Amino acid sequence: MNTVNVNEVIDKAKFTPFHFKVVFWCLIIILFDGYDLAINGVTLPLLMQDWGLSAVQAGMLASTALAGMMFGAMMFGTLADKIGRKKVIMICVLLFSGFTFAGGFASNPTEFGVLRFLAGLGIGGVMPNLVALTSEYAPARLRATLVTTMFSGYAVGGVMAALLGAWFTPDFGWQIMFFIAGVPLLLLPLIWKFLPESLTFLVKAQKHDNARQIMQRLDDQLSLNAQTQLVLSEIKIAEPAFVSSLFKQGRTANTLLFWLAFFMCLLTLYALGSWLPKLMMAAGYSLGNSLMFLLAMNIGAVIGTVGGGILADKFHLKPVIITLCLSGAVALSLLGFKSPQPVIYFLVAVAGASAIGGQILLYSYVAQYYPLTVRSTGIGWASAVGRSGAIVGPILIGMLLGMELPHQLNFMAVGLPVVIVAIAVSLIVRKDRAVDVDSVTEQKLKAVKA
Repeated sequence: MNTVNVNEVIDKAKFTPFHFKVVFWCLIIILFDGYDLAINGVTLPLLMQDWGLSAVQAGMLASTALAGMMFGAMMFGTLADKIGRKKVIMICVLLFSGFTFAGGFASNPTEFGVLRFLAGLGIGGVMPNLVALTSEYAPARLRATLVTTMFSGYAVGGVMAALLGAWFTPDFGWQIMFFIAGVPLLLLPLIWKFLPESLTFLVKAQKHDNARQIMQRLDDQLSLNAQTQLVLSEIKIAEPAFVSSLFKQGRTANTLLFWLAFFMCLLTLYALGSWLPKLMMAAGYSLGNSLMFLLAMNIGAVIGTVGGGILADKFHLKPVIITLCLSGAVALSLLGFKSPQPVIYFLVAVAGASAIGGQILLYSYVAQYYPLTVRSTGIGWASAVGRSGAIVGPILIGMLLGMELPHQLNFMAVGLPVVIVAIAVSLIVRKDRAVDVDSVTEQKLKAVKA
């Protein structure tokens, strides 16, 4: 009976159409998560007019979806390690697309808030599973590049929302933005057919026939038959998919630092995503120009995300994330001062590269840090803690706007958290430098046998 190591085959595989298919479908799904972030920025000024909301009330309304995302990330990240990533992704798409679509029919803030919370459960749950699935199938030399390329769909969704908002809301109102979000419901049959299940889950669940079919598509040179035994190199000490596992085997400090980084990064990201048009209007720009700033932010995010992923595969995620965050803090501080419009667009793009690109690279860093058995749990809980920062962000900026402080202080307040992200990431011990408990245990076993 021959044995094939699943992880080694994936790590050494050439890029194939199968890899492209995984990245493509995950990108399509996450595009609508980015779209959902950006529609807050597009629709909040219009909702404030239609329903007579104050800045603080609008900020709290924007945070209802973010509260749902926090709970969704907690529940569905852990659930995927138990029932499989593909099933959870399908459930999440059904939730976020269906309830976001229904949000277009809301007639008052209460209905709107409830629907946004329910949609948030799916939005928060789908992201960690898309990251984990892409990371799991990516060859080692391309892992950061493929994860960030997939995640660039998040920023592309923001670009799409800004463009569609500028084109359609003047004629069709804010509701059209939510109706467009129902498109993924039509794609569910295609996603079910073409998106593969996690190989790790298939092997753990003893579904070796399905796993062998996927392995053959990853490497057509493999010689596999019904007697071929598939093994996972990382499972040397079995770990349950519980949150307590994130604090074992020397991971406690890094887990807490990841959580702090996620909290601060998502606070900045959602503060900007929800309030950038309103912040720019407070600084003297029109709504039309302010939507173009939202567009510039997301274009910067696409460039920062893909470029950051390429640089991370050449160097490491850690210095790239730190550089992005510090650049974003400088850009956000400078936004509060009068500059020529091209300079303002550039600074907004750098801020987008920092906030959105930095967050996406953080997801990739977490995916590489945790072992396969608890990967979705690790990503899900980091995302959940981050979502609490996302809830705080729009409310905080709403309060700042309500205080009518100089707009320079508003932008500096948004920039401060990304400095904290840079500090937290700088303190994370790289996995290859940490104590590898699995390796130590294996060495002890070998010594006993000897």
